[in-house]
Amino acid sequence: MPLAPPTTSTRRDRVLPLDGLRTVAIAFVVLYHLHVPGFGSGFVGVNVFFVLSGYLITTLLVGERARTGRIRLGRFWLRRVLRLYPTLLAVVVVGLALWWLIGDYQGSTMSALGAGLVAVTYTGNVARSFLGESQGVFSPMWSLSMEEQFYLVWPPLLMLLFALKAARRVAVAVLAALVVASVVASGVLFDAPAGGATPDIYFSPVLNVAPLLLGCALALVLGSDRGRAAFQGRFGTVATWAGLVGVVGSLAVIGSGWQQQVTTFTVMLPGVAWASALLIGGLACRPTLPARVLSLGPVAWFGRALSYPLYLWHVVFIALIEPVVPGALGTVAVIAAAVTTAWLSHRFVEQPALRLKDRFEPSSAPTREESGRAEDAPARSVAAETRPRVDA
Repeated sequence: MPLAPPTTSTRRDRVLPLDGLRTVAIAFVVLYHLHVPGFGSGFVGVNVFFVLSGYLITTLLVGERARTGRIRLGRFWLRRVLRLYPTLLAVVVVGLALWWLIGDYQGSTMSALGAGLVAVTYTGNVARSFLGESQGVFSPMWSLSMEEQFYLVWPPLLMLLFALKAARRVAVAVLAALVVASVVASGVLFDAPAGGATPDIYFSPVLNVAPLLLGCALALVLGSDRGRAAFQGRFGTVATWAGLVGVVGSLAVIGSGWQQQVTTFTVMLPGVAWASALLIGGLACRPTLPARVLSLGPVAWFGRALSYPLYLWHVVFIALIEPVVPGALGTVAVIAAAVTTAWLSHRFVEQPALRLKDRFEPSSAPTREESGRAEDAPARSVAAETRPRVDA
């Protein structure tokens, strides 16, 4: 009999280590943007978020199909809007007000109104990848654009696979082929930029899709009895530690000048995505030391409640504080201001919207026995003991 899964909250059945992993990922990103020594490649936290998001969303969609026999796209997209848009709008409104008050800042190549419009239409990655435009203080929103564009395509594709009664292994094979194709295309189209800028392929909704696809594939693998059993056994322990070493080790392996190296986009970043998938699979299924640490109350709460608003707000405070308070004191001030604002944003902007979003959530996940009786389309629902609540 497999070991018990990692700790889940009694409320809403969250897999707590995955919330804790959000805390690690957002810390990487914030410290990277603050140029803290040792975090020169902390941008890999975005890759972790991509894999995690693909896994959680696919788990929800497959579970809904297993329970109800269909996926309600309208409700899915509405939940995404209610989850993401309130904080996004708040940051854009405040960012535009500051932009008009103190002038252009954070190196934008666009007007304030243009950058704000790109942000609220989830087209930041397109503007950067195909038009060479930078959104300045709204630049972090390129990754939201990646996710939301992906979620316009992936759920209908998953529904098509269901309609064709494709086997789960076929769905995983399709995703694996797309991962390989995107990585190969990145290598072929790589063009080293001047001045240390990030190559446009990094922002491409097609070329940088591998992490999201790997997260989706992981959800399908864990939806099978064999895949879930593997991660609940000793392989889950190996996967957890190997994934953790891969993600954390990337901070040392990906050094300065990564923007100029084609191997960054064909080996290093795909490797981080694979490591993230192994780590997530292990954390979701196996009670290891990393899972217990990431399940600690403050660690899990921070990732669950603050990772998203902190991701959006921290660049605003970097732009405001760093020019007038340089050095370590400025770094501390930015972190304190951004975390405080993220909490206020979560409390007074996100939570009211999340209460409304809860009305459109699918019913609770089925038991393992119910999952076993579900139709064997591309994947079965992840069993109740590993079910995450999706609000990525």
